[in-house]
Amino acid sequence: MTGGTGRLRLLPWAGPEGKPCYLASDGAGYLSRVADNVESAQLCLAGELLQEAQRVLAGRQWSPGELHLLAVQLTEALGNMHRVAVSRGARLPAPACDDLDAVGELEDERDERDSPHPVARR
Repeated sequence: MTGGTGRLRLLPWAGPEGKPCYLASDGAGYLSRVADNVESAQLCLAGELLQEAQRVLAGRQWSPGELHLLAVQLTEALGNMHRVAVSRGARLPAPACDDLDAVGELEDERDERDSPHPVARR
């Protein structure tokens, strides 16, 4: 069963045994607002953790335990951000084929411009 959008929303938390949780909704209900708030909190915490990681690494004086804890926290934050990105990306409208062609052409131009060995054009 799906909501008014015809899609399931990946929620920003895992269920029992670490399995993903989904919500069938039009996006306007109580649980959707809770999920939005959790995503916002996760984004804020990830930003704060990134600043802390930059501070710790810039100091160049850390113990192995500090680096391990930082790696654990960064891994958790990255997992949360990945889940948020997948969830939000799934809720975006699918791009038109013309849009995809234009993006591909821009990427090709960028690759040719940035390449250390320019490709001859015909």
